[in-house]
Amino acid sequence: LAPQKSTYDVIVIGAGIQGSFTAYHLAQRHKDTLLLEQFLLPHSRGSSHGQSRIIRSAYPQEYYSRMMPDCFRLWQQLEAETGTTLYRQTGLLVLGPPGEPELEACRRSLGVDEVLDAAALSRRFPGFRLQAGQVAVLDSTAGVLFADRALRAVQEVFRRHGGTLRDGEKVLSIQPGATVTVTTTAGVYKAPRLIITAGAWTGAFVEQLGLRLPLQPLRIDVCYWREKQPGSAGLGSVSPCFLTLGLSQAPHGIYGLPSIEYPGLMKVCHHHGSPTDPEKRDQIPSSTPRPDIAVLSSFISSYLPGLETQPAVMETCLYTNTPDEDFILDRHPKFSNIVIGAGFSGHGFKLAPVVGKLLCELSLGEEPSYNMAHFAITRFPGVLGAAQ
Repeated sequence: LAPQKSTYDVIVIGAGIQGSFTAYHLAQRHKDTLLLEQFLLPHSRGSSHGQSRIIRSAYPQEYYSRMMPDCFRLWQQLEAETGTTLYRQTGLLVLGPPGEPELEACRRSLGVDEVLDAAALSRRFPGFRLQAGQVAVLDSTAGVLFADRALRAVQEVFRRHGGTLRDGEKVLSIQPGATVTVTTTAGVYKAPRLIITAGAWTGAFVEQLGLRLPLQPLRIDVCYWREKQPGSAGLGSVSPCFLTLGLSQAPHGIYGLPSIEYPGLMKVCHHHGSPTDPEKRDQIPSSTPRPDIAVLSSFISSYLPGLETQPAVMETCLYTNTPDEDFILDRHPKFSNIVIGAGFSGHGFKLAPVVGKLLCELSLGEEPSYNMAHFAITRFPGVLGAAQ
C-alpha cells in the first residue's frame, strides 16, 4: 500500500454542507484540498442531514438577501454538474401583521409586492388560515432544497476535481504555525491553510487555539404532522413553505415545509431549541418536557386546521447559534492562515454555496465577494481567551 499523502494546500475540518462547499470552491480553484469528517458518511449527527431545507429570497437582513441570487445560481450550477435535482420550487409565505418590521423588510427584499390578505390566502392556498388583519407575503422564488442529496452532490464534484475526502477521522489536535499540523485518529496532515467548519464541535476546536467564541449548540425538535384527511388539507407536496413573523397567538419563527420526507406529513417546527452537548444530543430522558410541541400544536389548530394537532413523527437536529444569529466567517485574530466558518444559527444551509465561496476567498487571502462586517469575530467582546 502506498503511504497516504500527508501534505496539502488546504485542510478543511468538517464535511457538513458549509465545509463541503468550501472544499468544492477550493478544488475548483485547483487547490489540493483535504476535507476531514469525524463521522462515517452519510450521518445524522450534525446539522446538514435530512431531506429538506427551505431556500428563499425573502430575508429581513439585506446582507443575506443580497447573497441569494448568487446562491440560487450556484445551486443550479451544482444541479447541472451532477445531473441531479436539488431544488423544488414551492413558493414561501411569510405570515404576520402588516407593518411588522421584519415582514416589511422581507417584502422589500423581494422587490415585488405580492401581499395576500386572509381571504386571498385561503382562496389561493386552502390549507392556510390567517386571522383577520394578518397578511402573507409571497416569495415565489422560494422552495425546498433536498439536503442529503445536495450534500452528496457537492462532495461528488469536490472529489471529481481531485479533492480528498476522509471520513471516520476525528481531529485530535491542531498545531498552528506557518504550516498548520492537524492530527487525526488516522494520521498527521500539514497545510499552509486551515478552515474549520465543524458545526457544533467548532467551539472546542477554537478553544485549543485561544479563542472563546459565543457558540451555543441547540437541540431542535423536528416535527412532522399528518393531514386529517389525506390530500384534503391542501398541504400536500405542492403546498408552499411558510414562516411566521410576529403573529398574535404564535411566536416568531415557526416554519413549515410541504410533505417531502414522509408522504402525507408536513414538517412544521419552531426555530428555537434547548442547549445541548453535541456528543449527547440523542440522550434525551423521555420525561423531558417539550414546550415547543404545545406551541406548535396551538399554532396548527389556528393556522393549519387540516393537520392533526399532535406530531406523527419527531426527530432532532442541531443548530449552533451565535448571540445575534449572524454567522461567523473570519480569519483567526492571531493566526491569519486559519479561517473559521461557524454559528449558522439554523439558517445557513441555503447560503452554503456563497459561504463556501467566502471562506475560500478568506483562506486564499483574496478580497471577499461581499461585505464581511456582520460576520466578524471581533463583534463579540472578549473572544481572545486567556490562552495567549
